[in-house]
Amino acid sequence: MRNRPIPGSSGLVRAMSLLGDPVLHAPCETVTDFGPSLKRLVEDMFATMYAANGVGLAANQVGVGLRVFVFDCPDDEDVRHLGHVVNPRLVETDDVVVRGPEGCLSLPGIEGGTPRFDRAVVEGVTTDGAPVRIEGTGFFARCLQHECDHLEGTVYVDHLTGWRHAKAMRAARKAPWARGREAVGGV
Repeated sequence: MRNRPIPGSSGLVRAMSLLGDPVLHAPCETVTDFGPSLKRLVEDMFATMYAANGVGLAANQVGVGLRVFVFDCPDDEDVRHLGHVVNPRLVETDDVVVRGPEGCLSLPGIEGGTPRFDRAVVEGVTTDGAPVRIEGTGFFARCLQHECDHLEGTVYVDHLTGWRHAKAMRAARKAPWARGREAVGGV
């Protein structure tokens, strides 16, 4: 029996920032206010992530330039990892880099083979200011790195090179969500 609410169950689904939106391409600010508005943001982020069938979501993906992300992501052994991190820092990786398929809720329907470390450790705090350290491997490590990148103003296509980058950007320009968005062509 549950003794705590399901993340996102009282949240509101927010509009998603899409490739080319300035908030996605600028570093996010450090969170200094740990009041009710931060808890509301995290709750809304979970609701938005679930509504979009995602496994992770950074605050700037819902138009808020703060260093916060949420996740509900399996690792390669299908172990579920659920939580949030405020003011996260990627503090440790291994030497093994794996190129794997990666997508993003801010580039719906587009995927690219992206190189990521196979292990990642993120440190930060919770919405209550309690320290948190999260270690991930495989797909979950990919998720942690992806969300930390968002908070630095980087999207996964920035890691692609050559034909992979060209293919993803061509798909972004042709995507239905990109119509009338000149910034997509320039990213």
